[in-house]
Amino acid sequence: MDLKIKKGDTVEIISGKLEEKGKRGEVIKVLPADGRVVVSGINLHTKHQRQVQTQGGRSAPAGIVKFEAPVHISNVMVVCPKCSKVTRVGIERIDEKAVRICKKCKAQIDG
Repeated sequence: MDLKIKKGDTVEIISGKLEEKGKRGEVIKVLPADGRVVVSGINLHTKHQRQVQTQGGRSAPAGIVKFEAPVHISNVMVVCPKCSKVTRVGIERIDEKAVRICKKCKAQIDG
């Protein structure tokens, strides 16, 4: 699946948990096979980690670990870097290269 959201984009949560809705964060990882993205500071989960012995005689520490869980791509929208509004993303060809643009202000999202 061809996704219009890429790593490093700023996105806003548009649906889901009430405490998460409206928050903005940067995309850390894109999972195209699942149609999900991992956003920094959003959808935090807690995992109780057991102490695990690794190779070389060292051991991973035990304790409570907080991590960002993936969010479905339909629950986020890209924030335009120029007008700082949530927007849909369009694609235009400029000099034989596909460039993502903001549908509201027509500014380029890609560098």
